[in-house]
This record gives sequence, structure tokens and C-alpha cells, in this order.
Amino acid sequence: MPNTKSKPPLTYATSGVDIDAGDRAVELIKSHLRRTHGPRVLGKHGAFAGMFRLDYNEKLFQRNYKDPVLVACTDGVGTKVKLAIQLGVHDTIGQDCVAMNVNDMIVQGAEPLFFLDYVGLHKVVPEDMEQIVKGVADGCAIAGCALLGGETAEMPDVYAKDDYDLAGFAVGVVELRRVIEGQERVEPGDVILGLASSGVHSNGYSLVRAVVKQAKLKLEKVYDDYADDPMHGGRTLGEALLEPTRIYVKPIVSLLRGYKRKRPISGMAHITGGGLPGNLNRALPEDVDAKIDRKSWDVPPLFRFLQSAGNVGEDEMFRVFNMGIGYALIVRPHFADAVADKLRKSGQTVYVLGKAVRGKGRVRLG
Repeated sequence: MPNTKSKPPLTYATSGVDIDAGDRAVELIKSHLRRTHGPRVLGKHGAFAGMFRLDYNEKLFQRNYKDPVLVACTDGVGTKVKLAIQLGVHDTIGQDCVAMNVNDMIVQGAEPLFFLDYVGLHKVVPEDMEQIVKGVADGCAIAGCALLGGETAEMPDVYAKDDYDLAGFAVGVVELRRVIEGQERVEPGDVILGLASSGVHSNGYSLVRAVVKQAKLKLEKVYDDYADDPMHGGRTLGEALLEPTRIYVKPIVSLLRGYKRKRPISGMAHITGGGLPGNLNRALPEDVDAKIDRKSWDVPPLFRFLQSAGNVGEDEMFRVFNMGIGYALIVRPHFADAVADKLRKSGQTVYVLGKAVRGKGRVRLG
């Protein structure tokens, strides 16, 4: 038997996990969860699992969904979280996490119902945890879904000091006959519309951070190079890079609901890692290409600033970043103007990017 007489007794706290801090963090985030809850959410905070009543207001639900299909997705925010940690700004990264999930979900035509988050970290700092969850709740409020709960895992042996990671999981619903499958419906002649992004969103931050390091850029400095950017001009580089990912749920869901019988939207794409070439192609049949005119929109100056500072090639920029287009719709030609008008009235900046043409399932940037 080992000699333990001279050694202090081990506790969870001495091994690096503070249960009391975790409990305090739970208390601080309760109010953020509650403000996303509607009458469909059942049960009390702190249960082992969250409950969401699918058939709340049965008459209304049955009118909307005769043959409901559940849609689920999961995603994180990548290395953008490293910038949040470096700058000590934790109240926006949660919106990014929600956006990365719900923006994927609506591509299938689904309405987000609820969301759960996972935070893995070195050490629980209750005040920081509250800010992270506040951002998640803000994102859920924008998306119109409930934050049912989540998990906080304090693992000092896995995460370096001050580090954390954030991921999420979302569930939504869509009527079976309204599911959008671009690979089945997109045809030559369809018009491709693009919705403006709010900036870099949540992809390509390993390259962004490499540019910042190599060019010795200062995150706390305001650069004139992107002064003409309506979204980021006058802001520090750090503020511009932490701008949360735009959530497109309400304008897209509202648009889809506006067409009760007709189906003018043949396909959609959330423009994430891989840019337009690596995401819009996922909505194309094998015999149709998307022909995109790069001159159809002005690339925001922030992207050009990063490109110049890092000496990044044009093709690489379009392969990594959204370049100002965060979401794309492929629309039947007869409906294109009406759809664009509806989206503009909902507050979106809309560009006509190009058309679907006969091809091999690729995106052509010209």
C-alpha cells in the first residue's frame, strides 16, 4: 500500500475541477435560457434533459405540419473562439454558434425549434460562462428557437489555461412536401440570389489569425484600409473580426411560408467554409452548374484588407471565405424579382449573382 499519511486528501477541486464555480455559473445563466422559452418548452431548468412539446396548440400545428419531418444539425465556431479569448470578448461567440447551426437547417426549408450548447473549457469562470451563454441566447432569440439547455465540461487536462471550445446542436421541423432538395429541383435557367454576410462569419479564422500574426496587425487598431466598409468602418480590427455571423432564419422562413402552394425556391446554400464554390455546389444536380459573376457584388473592404495584408491569392480567398455572400437561393426565373423584393423588405441586402446552366455540378466564378 502507498504511504498517504503525509499527503493532503485529494478533492475534485485540487484535481482542477471547481464544482462550486460550475454551480454558480448555472445560476447566472438561468435567466438567459428562460427568455428564449415559449409555451412549447416544458419542465424546469436543471433537469437531466430539456423537453419541447412538438404538438403545442394542436390545431395550429396540424394546419402547418400534416407530415412533419425533424431536421437536426450540429456545428461549432472553429478557431474564431481563439480571437474571443485573446480579446476577452465572450458575449458574441454564442450567436456565431447558433448561426452556424440554424443557417444550415433552413437550407432544407426547416423551422428551428430548439438548441443546445456544449462548452468545454480549462476552468469555469462563472462571469465568462454567463457571457458565452448570453450570446447563445441572443442567437436563439434572433432565430426564434428555444435554448433548452447544454453542457459545461471543465477539463483542465484537455484545455490549456484560459481556453474553451463551443459547439451546438439544433433541431427543427419541415413539412415533408416542403423539404427543399436542390439536387433534385434545380434546373438550367434558375436565378441565383445572394444575401450579404455580416463579415467573415465563422469560417477561415485559422487563415485570418495567420494573416494577423504574419503581418503583425494589431487587433485593437482601427485601419483606414476598410474605412469604407459600411459594416466595419471605424471599428478596431478585433471588433470587425468578432462581428457575429448573420442569422438568416426569420427572412427565409417567412419567405417560404409566404408561398402556400407554389415552390419558387429550387435550392439554397449556407456559404461557410469553402466559400461559394464549396457550398453552392451542394445544391446542384450533377448536370447543372452555377455560373456566378464576381462583379455582381462588391466584396467588402475587410476581405480585401486581409487579402492584401497576408498576400493571399484571389482563388484562395474565394475558396476559404464567404467574400460578402453569406447565403444563396436558387429561384425559378419567373419568381426571382418577387423573391428578391420580399427579402429586401425583410432587411436583407440581395444580389443577383448569376444563373444555373447546363454543366457538371460545379460553381463557375467568372
